[in-house]
Amino acid sequence: MKKTLLCSAAFIAALGACAQPNPTAVKYAKYITVDNAKKHLTIIAADDMEGRETGKPGADKAANYLAGEYKKLGLLPANNGSFFLDVPLTSTSFKVNSVSVNGTALTVGKDYSALSGGGTQTINASEVVFVGYGSEAELKDLDLTGKAVMVITEPKPGADASISPMRAFGRVAAALMAKKPAIVLGVGAVAPVTGAGSERIGLKPATPHPVVTRALVLSITPAIADQVLKASGKTYADLKSAAGQPQTFKADVKASAETMVKDAKAVDIVAYIPGSDPKLKDEVLVFSAHYDHIGMEPEGTKGDRINNGADDDGSGTTGILEIATAFMKAKNDGKGPRRTILFLGNVGEEKGLLGSEYYSEHPVFPLEKTITDLNIDMIGRRDPSHEGTPDYCYLIGSDKLSTTLHKISENANNTYTKLAVDYKYNDPKDPERIYYRSDHYNFAKHGVPIVFYFDGVHADYHKVSDEVSKIDFPLLVKRTQLVFYTGWDLANRDERPVVDVKNDMPASR
Repeated sequence: MKKTLLCSAAFIAALGACAQPNPTAVKYAKYITVDNAKKHLTIIAADDMEGRETGKPGADKAANYLAGEYKKLGLLPANNGSFFLDVPLTSTSFKVNSVSVNGTALTVGKDYSALSGGGTQTINASEVVFVGYGSEAELKDLDLTGKAVMVITEPKPGADASISPMRAFGRVAAALMAKKPAIVLGVGAVAPVTGAGSERIGLKPATPHPVVTRALVLSITPAIADQVLKASGKTYADLKSAAGQPQTFKADVKASAETMVKDAKAVDIVAYIPGSDPKLKDEVLVFSAHYDHIGMEPEGTKGDRINNGADDDGSGTTGILEIATAFMKAKNDGKGPRRTILFLGNVGEEKGLLGSEYYSEHPVFPLEKTITDLNIDMIGRRDPSHEGTPDYCYLIGSDKLSTTLHKISENANNTYTKLAVDYKYNDPKDPERIYYRSDHYNFAKHGVPIVFYFDGVHADYHKVSDEVSKIDFPLLVKRTQLVFYTGWDLANRDERPVVDVKNDMPASR
C-alpha cells in the first residue's frame, strides 16, 4: 500500500519542504553540466587572460569571450545593440622615480617599495626622526611637519597577533599622516616588494578631483635603515632595542615622485532574454557575476605571476553562462521565461564594485522594474570550516529586503538541490562584512532584493594558486543549479517579490 504524506498549506508556505519539483525546471537544469562548466572556466581562467585586471588587455579579452558566448547562445545585446556597456574610469598612478640615502641610490624591490603617496614632489631631508613603533605616546608632542620619519613596522611586543603587520602599520601610518611628514620610512616586518608605485582605478567623476599631495610612505629593509643611521654611529638594532623615546639623526634622504591621471575604459557585459508574457516582460530578473580579477604580480616576481581567479570569480562567471544556456534551451523549446532576464557581467569589482555601481546609476533596464539580483561570487571551492561536510553554500542577503524572496530561495533549495545553507555571513555583526563586498550591494542599496551565493574564504583567495585544477566542478554545478531554480521561480511566478523588510544591515560600506 502506498503511503501518502499530506502537508498543510500553511506548512508548505512556511517551509517549502513539501513543494513538488517542477518537471520543466528539472529538465532544463540538466543542461548545467560539469563538462560545459569546465570548458568555460578553463578559458576564462587561462594564463593568457593575465588575471583579467580591470583596464588591462586580459579583462578586454575575457569580455570579448563572454560576449561571443552569449551571442552564440542566442541572447540579445542589451545596450542599444551591443553586449558591452562602457564603464568610464579614471586611472591615477603614483610613481616613485628615485630614492637615495646619504648619496647612494636605492633599488626598488631590493631596498625599498612604495606603499603610498600622492602628488608630484621632490623631497630633500637633512635629518630623520625615529619614532619607535609610532605609538600615541611616542607621537604625542612631536612636530613632524615636512620631516623624514623612521618607524618600526614590526608588531609591538604584546600587540594583537591576529592583526597582520601590514594592517598594523597602516594604522600607524595613518596616525603619522596626521602630522604631515614629507616621507615615512617603515622598517621591518612589512618587507619591500617589487614595485615603485601604485595605480588606483575609480569611476570617472563628473568634475575631476584635484591631485592631493600626500607624504611618501616607503617600506625599507633594516640594512637600509642602518645606512640612514650611518653618520650617527648607531644601528637600527640599537634604536629598536631602546624604542620609546623619539630621536633625531642627521641624514641625507632624497626622493622624487609623481602622480599621473588619465582616462581608462572597461565594459560590463549586458545580455538578455526577453520575457514571453506581455504582462510581465517589462519586469527584469538579473543574474550577475564579476568577470574581472586582480591581474598579475609585479615584474620580477619569482615563479607564477598570474592570478588566474578560477574561483574568484571565474566560477560565478561560468555559473551565469551555464544558467543562460539552460534558459535559452527552454526558450528554444517554447518555454522561455515570462519575465525578461538580464545576464550582467560586472567589471571592476576588485577595484571597489565599480561596474555594478555604474550599472546601478546607468541601468539598461529601469531599477524600479528590476525584481531581484541573484549574484554569484565564488562557488567552486570549499572553505576550511566545510571540509569533509555535506555540500553547502553560503547565502547572504536573501531576507534583508524581502520575506518573499527568502521563502523562494529556501523553497528552491529544499525542493531541488538540498544544499546545507550557511547563513553565517548574513549576520549584521559578522566582522568580515561580506554583504558589502560584492556586486549585489549596488542593487540592494537601491532597494532591489538580492541573494548572494558564496563558498567562503579559502587559502588560495587572491593568490596565484586560485587555479582551475582546484575547482570542485560537481559542487560548482550544484550551486549553479540552486541559482537557476531560484531564478526559474522568480522569472515565471505571477507576482514579483515584495519589498517588505527594513534592512538590518548598517547603511553604508
